[in-house]
Amino acid sequence: MTVWLSLVGVGEGGLDDLAPAARALIETAEVLVGGKRHLAMVPEAADDRRERLAWPSPFATLAQEIAKRRGQRVCVLASGDPMNYGVGAKLAQQFPIDEITILPSPSAFSLACARLGWSAPDTALLSIHGRPLEALHPAVQPGARLLVLTSGREAPAEVAALLRARGYGRSRMIALERMGGAKERRVEATADDWPVGAVEDFHTLAIECVPDPGAALLSTAPGLPDEAFHNDGQLTKREIRAATIAALAPVPDQLLWDVGAGCGSVAIEWMRSVPRARAVAVERKRARAALIAANAVALGTPLLQVVEGEAPEALEPLDDPDAVFLGGGASAAGLVDTCWARLKPGGHLVANAVTLEGEQALLTWREQNGGDLTRLAISRAEPVGGLTGWRPLMPVTQLAAVKP
Repeated sequence: MTVWLSLVGVGEGGLDDLAPAARALIETAEVLVGGKRHLAMVPEAADDRRERLAWPSPFATLAQEIAKRRGQRVCVLASGDPMNYGVGAKLAQQFPIDEITILPSPSAFSLACARLGWSAPDTALLSIHGRPLEALHPAVQPGARLLVLTSGREAPAEVAALLRARGYGRSRMIALERMGGAKERRVEATADDWPVGAVEDFHTLAIECVPDPGAALLSTAPGLPDEAFHNDGQLTKREIRAATIAALAPVPDQLLWDVGAGCGSVAIEWMRSVPRARAVAVERKRARAALIAANAVALGTPLLQVVEGEAPEALEPLDDPDAVFLGGGASAAGLVDTCWARLKPGGHLVANAVTLEGEQALLTWREQNGGDLTRLAISRAEPVGGLTGWRPLMPVTQLAAVKP
């Protein structure tokens, strides 16, 4: 199959700013694909009978629609760089790259860095276009610079509200509108003073994160304070949680099963620790499943999948995991074996036990399958009358095994 599909990035200046090669791809296309705004940029001559395909609804069917026209000269028009949070990355997953020509224009991120004098490698490049706003939470850190693609004119006010709620109301926000065009404009204010309704739809949002005095600092390193999680007492404590995440060894794009998730603390910390990490929290109690969902939104992992049900039955329809954490239930007959059987080769299984029965189950399993056992005993300094003494937490026996 020869090259039949092209992706052309168009900036605010329209077709006049495109290179001759990009214009030639548009002019010779038999099918033009894009949003109404982009399709309107291409003039229609009286004898122009080319098909014009607007973004379908739902958008996920785009690849199917394009595949139906395979063999015709199809040109997809997109904003800026279609490979940077754009349609190009999705299409490149569906069609062989040797059948595609991609000609990008400068991305909104590169234009914003040029306007602000920011170094792109030192800036977090994010998108909340079609994504949950709460996904910004892990990136909101003292001194961080963020560039955010948004979904419309209301988004900056929503981001400002999120920053204020996190204690970052002093953060500087800059909305860069229509960069590269004649109507380019910027709106600048702090999150505390952001003017509602002052921004147009087509903009990129820049943020310099400045915490208010006394603001809670929620690092992406494992071991968030216990108080960060709403819970009913079923919580993997901070020190144990940090050791657990280290044993699970998070890797970008990998999937964790958090079985018996409690308030979801381990699954949430897994997703916060590395980019694009995925997790499923399995919890049999409905009230706890609701806590998990609320914690996931509040701590910036709104894409955490929550499954209400009893393991191992609830595990059957799930995708095979790259890692498994058992925070409880290690003594349940066959549960560890089921998780081990579904775990991908090279994956990590970590199970914590606080009861003698759970500890015995882990010891027996280790004798048959291998792995490391660790005893984690934590004490915290607390008041004892008018003095201070050590208050021990329940010791935890931890099994960590890597599947061959």
